[in-house]
Order: sequence, then C-alpha cells, then structure tokens
Amino acid sequence: MKNQKFNQIINNTTKGASLILLGAGIGMSVNYLVNTPELFARTNNNEALTSKDSVSFIDQGNINFVSKVVQDVGPAVVRINASRTVATNQQNIPSFFNDPFFREFFGGQIPQPQRPNQKIQQGTGSGFIISDDGKIITNAHVVEGANQVTVNLKDGRVLEGKVLGSDSLTDLAVIQIQAENLPVVQLGNSDDLIIGEWAIAIGNPLGLDNTVTTGIISATGRSSSQIGVGDKRLDFIQTDAAINPGNSGGPLLNAKGEVIGINTAIIKNAQGLGFAIPINRAAEIGQTLIAEGKVEHPYIGISMVSLNDQTKPRLNQQSQGLNLTNEEGVLIVRVMPNSPAQKAGLKSGDIIKSIEGVEVKESSQVQRQVALRKVGGELILNLNRDSQDIDVSVQLGVLPTNPRR
Repeated sequence: MKNQKFNQIINNTTKGASLILLGAGIGMSVNYLVNTPELFARTNNNEALTSKDSVSFIDQGNINFVSKVVQDVGPAVVRINASRTVATNQQNIPSFFNDPFFREFFGGQIPQPQRPNQKIQQGTGSGFIISDDGKIITNAHVVEGANQVTVNLKDGRVLEGKVLGSDSLTDLAVIQIQAENLPVVQLGNSDDLIIGEWAIAIGNPLGLDNTVTTGIISATGRSSSQIGVGDKRLDFIQTDAAINPGNSGGPLLNAKGEVIGINTAIIKNAQGLGFAIPINRAAEIGQTLIAEGKVEHPYIGISMVSLNDQTKPRLNQQSQGLNLTNEEGVLIVRVMPNSPAQKAGLKSGDIIKSIEGVEVKESSQVQRQVALRKVGGELILNLNRDSQDIDVSVQLGVLPTNPRR
C-alpha cells in the first residue's frame, strides 16, 4: 500500500510538470522504468527491497558484494563542478601615500587603488543520476550561487548542467543535463534501515573521482539540532563510512546497491561521524523541485525549548515568573509576529504536551510533526497554560524565505 501511494504521488507530480557542509570544501564543498514517468522508481517489479533481505558476501570469484555494488552503481555517480563569481576587495593603500609630500617625492611610483574586480571560485561535489534522460540529485550547497554548473560522467563526458530547483532548508537540489540512455541508480527504503547494516559511500572527495568507502549505519533519526544544523528541516542517517569534502550529494548505499541516503555533512575534527539525508525524504523533495522548482515548507512560527532536568533550572533562573518543576513537554519561548501561532493565540510560556494526540517531549518532535503536514492544513496542539490543559488549532502557513528571528 505504501509503495502504491508513493508511486501515485510520483505519477501525479510528473504529469503536472562546526558541522561542515561538504562540496563547498574544495575551492570554496531507481532504477528508471523506461517510458514511464516514475523518476524515483524502486525496483523493476515496483517492490521495495528491504535491508532484511539476505546478502551474498561473495558473488563470483574474488568479487565481493562491495565490488558488485560499485560496478552496478558507479556509472550513475557523477562529479559536479560549480563556478561562482565573487567580488574581491580593493587593494589597501597606506594612508600616508595621500600626503602631498610623499606624492611629490614618489611621483608616478605611488601605487594606485585598484577598482573592485571579480574572481571565479570553483567548487566540486557529487551527485547521482535518477532518470535516464539526465536528471541528477545532489546537495543544494553544492550548486548554491553557481553561475555555471558542469557534470562529469564516468564515461569521460563533460556536460553543462541546469539547476531545475534547489531547497536550502533540506539541502537538496536537482540538476538536468542533456543526454539519453544514461545509467541510473535504484532507490531503497530509508524507513527500513537497521542499525549495524552495511553502508557504502561513492563520491569524489577532495577531487579524487570515484572513491569508495564502506562502514555501517551507526544511527538513524539524528535531528538537525543534535548535529548542529538547526536551520535545516531534516533527520539524518549517521554512518562511519568515510565522508570527506567533495562527497556532498553522492549516494550512501546499502549492501544491495540501493541508495538509502545522500551524503551531506561531517562534524569537524571528528572521526567516524558522517551524516546523510534519508532517501525517502530526498525523493519527495526532489519530485517537488522537478515539478515546481521550489518547495514550500509549513511552519507555525514559534521559538521553543525542550523541558528536561538540564533546561528547567536555567529557564527558572533566566525568566521571571517561571517556576518549572515537574512539567514535561516543549516550552514556547517566543511567538513570531504575524505568524500562524500568533493568529491562533499561542503565547510565550505555553507548554506543548501533544500534537494530534502524539505526545511530544523534544522540540525536534514538534518540528517533525509540522514537517509532515501540508501548508494550509491544521494542527491540534494540546497545551498547558497557567496549569490548565487546553487544545488550540493552528493553521499552517508558508515558512518565510528569511524568517524573523
């Protein structure tokens, strides 16, 4: 049933048509069913292969399962080169050269200020082909601000790329190249991941094309706030497969060679900590970018903090009138002006206990519940206000491009 709904969404959409961010780090960091509109197909028989399926560690002779995955998927992994034009500063001339005495003494040898000029910056990242007519998914930060995008295929061709759409909030972008009959990846199901299962990363780290690293899935459901990118609306897959600058946008694969995530970030100075965007979320966003060129994200417009043994003493100390003891939930710290939350009557000091009957104890749970809904939909919040439990209905708005903080 889930796969049928997934494919129905795809059909309708197509017919209508620090933590270091990698890719800017260099110079600046599924199977496609022919003659169908399903760009993000799962398997030839439209059934999702789960990580619980058995894996043969030895295929033929000396070719192990990693080698087999690389042979099958490698041709669909590309290098993305992004060129950006940036302004450079004027040359700084010491002020004493403006003194008439020095001007007379040095004459025409006084250095003259240079006019502002422009400089081309080059960045490199990775991506993978999702349709045989040349649609490629990658990270938004790989192509952000790019004046020109080129794509290097494994067969040696270098083709111009056009950004069909980009979404900074989920760090995803889709590129189109003009080509036919291209090799494509096959997508897995990131909802079925098992901690400890194999993970294989293919990409172009540090300019070294077609590099392969292996590891395991270390954790799932890492919130953006947990790993230091609170401005993103994502949960991440954690892996110990080596990920380096230039891997951004490349695929994280399971032992069957299915894409389960998009390699995105590492934690500075840490080892064995890499993060990837789950492919189910990426496929959804990718289809919207292809169809509309942008993504509208729902929001309610609040600043919030989780209530726990660490935060409650600090909140009591910093905020007059608060006396938090046994309260549990998520405290609303601020309500944004003219936001859906303000229009619904939410107030600073309200404690969110549950959303649509689902208990929440972490701010990431609130964000996740909002992200699951559509703009214009309504959420029922159960609040504790002045020791009274109340229900408030909030109609979700569109997250502003530059929300006020």
